[in-house]
Amino acid sequence: MPQLRAGSRSAGAAAMLGLVLPLLFLAAASNAADYYNGTGGQPPISRRSFPEGFIFGTASSAYQYEGGAMEGGRGPSIWDTFTHQHPDKIADRSNGDVAVDSYHLYKEDVRIMKDMGMDAYRFSISWTRILPNGSLSGGVNREGVEYYNNLIDELLLKGVQPFVTLFHWDSPQGLEDKYLGFLSPNIINDYKDYAEVCFKEFGDRVKHWITFNEPWTFCSSGYASGAFAPGRCSPWEQGKCSAGDSGTEPYTVCHHQILAHAETVQLYKEKYQAVQKGIIGITLVSHWFVPFSRSKANDDAARRAIDFMLGWFMDPLTRGEYPLSMRALVGNRLPQFTKEQSELVKGAFDFIGLNYYTTNYADSLPPSNGLNASYDTDARANLTGFRNGVPIGPQAASSWLFIYPRGFRELLLYVKETYGNPTIYITENGVDEFNNKSLSLQEALKDDTRIEFYHAHLLALQSAIRDGANVKGYFAWSLLDNFEWVNGYTVRFGINFVDYTDGLKRYPKSSAHWFTEFLKK
Repeated sequence: MPQLRAGSRSAGAAAMLGLVLPLLFLAAASNAADYYNGTGGQPPISRRSFPEGFIFGTASSAYQYEGGAMEGGRGPSIWDTFTHQHPDKIADRSNGDVAVDSYHLYKEDVRIMKDMGMDAYRFSISWTRILPNGSLSGGVNREGVEYYNNLIDELLLKGVQPFVTLFHWDSPQGLEDKYLGFLSPNIINDYKDYAEVCFKEFGDRVKHWITFNEPWTFCSSGYASGAFAPGRCSPWEQGKCSAGDSGTEPYTVCHHQILAHAETVQLYKEKYQAVQKGIIGITLVSHWFVPFSRSKANDDAARRAIDFMLGWFMDPLTRGEYPLSMRALVGNRLPQFTKEQSELVKGAFDFIGLNYYTTNYADSLPPSNGLNASYDTDARANLTGFRNGVPIGPQAASSWLFIYPRGFRELLLYVKETYGNPTIYITENGVDEFNNKSLSLQEALKDDTRIEFYHAHLLALQSAIRDGANVKGYFAWSLLDNFEWVNGYTVRFGINFVDYTDGLKRYPKSSAHWFTEFLKK
């Protein structure tokens, strides 16, 4: 999930602001059944409200779930290094060494999904569990292959489709030490080699591949603000990083991710797709953006913001070049695609995964004086969840997450109109609450706000589909409470509760019961 520093990140658009959905987020009602039946103040909704064959699932990622960090031949990733060398940058000084122990408890987690009626599970493969030092030169770790074979087979045995993400931010530390990871074009071939091992080992059963998860978050939080691994930024940034350049490195890293994605898609299509009959795409994240006030300057700021968040990737994937606003504002700090690269990148997807969580106001900023260039200020858009002290929607536990279902619909219709209505899977959507240790278990399982969040967002999704958005599936973030990056275990995104004090036992929250009712055939 994305991390957003209000007032600094770029994302937004005003082009579709005429597409209005009445605000669906209402006060919490008394229980899950109220929402399912529509008596909680919202219209009833269920699986039958969506097209036949529409896929519902839950999502996870390796570093946040697996644990087993030192087991089964796994090598270290940049998140292992970051959490151990900079525990002060994690809210509770925690890490993913054990996480929620899906490495050992995967069968129980698959059973939970089956019992809920979920169709699919989106999980990521830990690169260093397959190639411990990141490259083929270190050999393929058969224990890691066996773990994912077991997980995939268990899912299929229980009737749950695997959606596999190849990269969810956990770069091999070995490649970071060797050539600074994604800052080097060398990583393109190493990533492609890793992806090919996965196609060979798992592609007979995996029919949905995602190359990268949220490159925007990886590049902006890892290389502009320094908040995420590998913790690089310019010295004046809040992250107080020991190395980095916030004005160039985010663009370099994402350029290499786009090229690695495109080359891997080409490899899959040329060597594996015809036999394995799968499809391949990439997962992007975008907020929606509302102009801070009715003015052309703020309309333009909102549009620049969405260009710098979503267009950064969708423009190359559909047009073969970066958005005009990025080229104009970033100048020679923005890498350029060669003619051959442009042709390779353009159209390099069967589907787009889209993660949506929140909406911000976008307020125009004047040009900077040219000093201290940073991705965070390049879009000249001040992003905030508040206007005149009033939040755009109810604020969740994460400071950046404001509940605004209308933005979900508007974002989907913006993608439809702007990018040729690609096939989309909603690969993440969710909300968190604080990990309040003073609550009893019974109290902690009562998450009416989350039920209302999902009900409202699914209504917004249904509305977008009715208006032509080409969406084929929806994955809730997240199946379980988990390690939430720099928030550690201080917030909970799960529809199932994990008891961190009692053997990581799993308990269904009210929202899990709601989903079970929602999904009944």
